[in-house]
Amino acid sequence: MPKKKIALIGGGPACLMAADVLADQFDITIYEQGKTIGRKFLVAGKGGFNLTNSAEKEQLISHYTPHPILIEALKSFESNQTRTWLDEMGIPTYIGSSGRVFPLKEIKPAAVLAKIKSKLKKKGVKIEVNSTFIGFNARHYPIIQQGATTIDVQADHVIFGLGGASWSKTGSNGKWTSYFEAIGIKPHPFESSNCGVNCIFSIDFTNRFAGTPLKNCALHIANYSAKGELLITTYGLEGNLIYPAIPHIRQQISDTEKAVIYLDFKPNNTEESLLQKIEDRAIPTKHYKSAFNLDAATLQLLKSGLDKEAYQDPEQVVIKLKMFPIQIQSLRPIEEAISTVGGISLEDLNPNFTLKKYPHLSVIGEMLN
Repeated sequence: MPKKKIALIGGGPACLMAADVLADQFDITIYEQGKTIGRKFLVAGKGGFNLTNSAEKEQLISHYTPHPILIEALKSFESNQTRTWLDEMGIPTYIGSSGRVFPLKEIKPAAVLAKIKSKLKKKGVKIEVNSTFIGFNARHYPIIQQGATTIDVQADHVIFGLGGASWSKTGSNGKWTSYFEAIGIKPHPFESSNCGVNCIFSIDFTNRFAGTPLKNCALHIANYSAKGELLITTYGLEGNLIYPAIPHIRQQISDTEKAVIYLDFKPNNTEESLLQKIEDRAIPTKHYKSAFNLDAATLQLLKSGLDKEAYQDPEQVVIKLKMFPIQIQSLRPIEEAISTVGGISLEDLNPNFTLKKYPHLSVIGEMLN
C-alpha cells in the first residue's frame, strides 16, 4: 500500500524537523521558495548559534503564550528532546551561562544544516527549491510557482511553515498573509520581537559607549525580572537581557505610548551591602568607580540620572545603582528583529495544529501568533 503524501511549504527549521519525524511513515516533499533550504537558519547562526534553551516543564511553558495548544505541545516535546535530536545527528551541544543551548564551538550553522539535509535525504524526503507558494486553488490546496510553471500541490495533507516577517532577504517576508486572508483566515499584524529598543540616551553617551556591554545586570519591568547582559548601541539597547522582556515592553508601549525598564547594576548586592563598602559616607565621588567596582558606561549612566547634589550622596547613588530607570521610546523595526509576533491566531487551530476551517492544512512555527 503506497504511503500517504504530505507536502511541507517552507524550508526552515519548523518544516525540516517535521519532515524528519513524518518521513518514517509518509511520503514527504518540501517546497522552498529560495535556492536552498535553511537560509534564515544560516544567517541567525552568525550572531551566536543559539539552538534552543535548557528550560524545562513550567519554566519552559512560562516563556510562551499560555494557550492549551502550546502547553500540550511543549509537554510533548521539550528542549532536551531537541538536544537529543541534534545529538543523534552528531551535533553535541552544551548549556551556556544564561541557559541557552549551543553546539560545540567548532560546529558552524552550515555543518548543522548539512547534517539535517543528509538525514532527510536518507529518509527519502524530496526537496523542491525555487518553489514559491502563491495562493490556494478552488479546493484550498496550495499553488506553487516554479519558474514559468504553476502547479497545484497534490497531497493528502499540507503543512505550512512559512515563518514570520523579519529578515526578508532570507525569504521571511510575511507575504503569505494575503493568501490566507483570501480563504478566510485573517492573521494578526506582525510586530517586532527578540529585538533591540530605542532609548533616550545623549548623543555624547552613545558616541562614547556604543558597542559596550553592560554585564551582570538585572532588568525589571511590570512583574517580569531577569538577569543577563545588555549591549549599548547607537540607538539604545539590545542583548539577551532585553529580548525576553520585549512582550512586556511592547505591552507598556501599547498602553501608555512609552515604556520604562529598571536596571539593577549590582543584582548580587543589597543596598546595605553596597553602602558597607564605603566606611566614610563623605567619600569623594571620584572613588565611586573603585568602591562599587563600576565600569565607565555604568558610571556615566549614574551621572546622567542624578543631579550634582544627589550624585554626592552615596545613599542616593546606591538607590540608583539598584533601580536605574531607562525610558524606551519604541522597538526596533521588524526588518531588524530576530523574530516577530503576529500571524495566525491559535484560536484558528485544532489541538493538532490543523486549521479548524480547513483540517487538511496545518500551520507551524513562527507563522503562529
